[in-house]
Amino acid sequence: MKQLTGSEIIIECLKEQGVDTVFGYPGGTILNVYDELYRHQDEIHHILTSHEQGAAHAADGYARATGKVGVCMATSGPGATNLVTGIATAYMDSVPLVAITANVNVTALGKDSFQEVDICGVVMPITKHSFIVKNVHELASTLRRAFKIAKSGRPGPVLVDVTKDVTANKADFEPKVPEPITVDNSTIRPDDLDKAIRIIEKSERPFIVCGGGVIASDASKELKKFAEKIDAPVCDTLMGKGAFPGTDARYTGMLGMHGTKVSNFGINKADCVIVIGARFSDRVTGNAAKFCENAKIVQLDIDAAEIDKNVIVDASVIGDAKEILKMITARIKAKKKPEWEAEIAELREEFKDTTDLSAMSGPAIINKIYELTKGKATITTDVGQHQMWAAQYYKYTKPRQFLSSGGLGTMGYGLGACIGAKFGKPENVTVNIAGDGCFRMNLNEVATAARYNVPIIQVVINNHVLGMVRQWQTLFYGKRYSSTVLDDSVDFAKVAEGLGATGYTVKTLKDFEDAFKKALKANKPVVIDCIIDKDDKVWPMVPAGQPLETCFDAEDMKKKK
Repeated sequence: MKQLTGSEIIIECLKEQGVDTVFGYPGGTILNVYDELYRHQDEIHHILTSHEQGAAHAADGYARATGKVGVCMATSGPGATNLVTGIATAYMDSVPLVAITANVNVTALGKDSFQEVDICGVVMPITKHSFIVKNVHELASTLRRAFKIAKSGRPGPVLVDVTKDVTANKADFEPKVPEPITVDNSTIRPDDLDKAIRIIEKSERPFIVCGGGVIASDASKELKKFAEKIDAPVCDTLMGKGAFPGTDARYTGMLGMHGTKVSNFGINKADCVIVIGARFSDRVTGNAAKFCENAKIVQLDIDAAEIDKNVIVDASVIGDAKEILKMITARIKAKKKPEWEAEIAELREEFKDTTDLSAMSGPAIINKIYELTKGKATITTDVGQHQMWAAQYYKYTKPRQFLSSGGLGTMGYGLGACIGAKFGKPENVTVNIAGDGCFRMNLNEVATAARYNVPIIQVVINNHVLGMVRQWQTLFYGKRYSSTVLDDSVDFAKVAEGLGATGYTVKTLKDFEDAFKKALKANKPVVIDCIIDKDDKVWPMVPAGQPLETCFDAEDMKKKK
């Protein structure tokens, strides 16, 4: 046992947890920690982002891409509050993250000292737990507990705020091997399993909905076996992309507001809907009171608070999705359902996607990225039309391939997440897809990518408007385009060059293909500004708060007129 300063203890605890990359921004109160990071730069790679929000999103992207806990750091006051949106993003999407902030000395707390903020109080509703450490002797145990909380059960962010004097004070430190994160099977009750199995076995038209919980529990293989055994079609939520292969014959596409007609209409024909690791978001259910009214609903989720929260279910099993699926699949009787399979096949034929992918458009750009990366890239997105096109037209075959802000819908998320994902999985081609509105939010992180020569590809789908909001204004607000037109003289290619990246502006699909091929070969960050029509829309669409069967597209609108 030896005596270490609080800053040394922080670094030793990070090393214990296997942390190799930290994203952050220094400042006065956290200087002691950064001084110690300097001494350990061969062991822990610190990435200086352009803004603390970029650091939080990068840690989030790193965590989603790797399955490990992401780590970000910031100083007190505005440094800490700049992390808040990134922490909330991670919380809504159940991403394991530890944010380490420093605060003023213990004696200065509560006195409105320079750059003093009660960051623990601020983040309390958007973290699994938040700590303030005022005693150096409690620092190591608190950090170890933070990592365990972030990763165990339903994952999520944890904040540890450390006063500056604690980073300088000394305490005895004894290294410890991290406690293994074990799966708690005690919540999986036999009666709940029996009831779920009975309902599924009686079903003639089962439909599976998979969410982000399938990815978090590493249950993709178990999901596939389960779907094959009960002979069911499978759809996903936005957060569930890649949990079930997008190229599989059973896959019907995304469910919900911008889900496929096959999924939205097909699920309403089901007599049993099995929802795994998904929280019945309003964007998935439409009108929750009318969601699958004629079906028995079975929910499998690790978080008891999600049961009957948005949709009342007929049976539920609480626990880790991987373990539950193993148990159910082992016990349930295999049963082929050719009539149900034929019914879904008819829907596929009736609602074939006829989108023109030969001319410059959002879907065509995504489809071209899919072709040129052979479906193997890590794709991050911002939020809006481009996000939906990325979900619809790139076929994700593996978990952790699609990283996007689902629950919070954070514009500006994608670029930081893309950088974090590339550091986490450097062997993968990594592409961020953004709209021009989102790209403006955090385009300063292009400088971060350039500083570290991170070869990410930033694709800006630029329609010179806030596309998704404009789509709603067109359809539901009488074409009153209030504050959604961005038709100005900003040149993103020039901005990219000014920030140290390579920039291209393209107006045709051929030019995009040429630029993207160059980007794949470039060993530096590349920004491709893709000019598309301002009135391109995301189809299909379910109006907010309406049942899934009200799903419509451009052809339906023409028929209605």
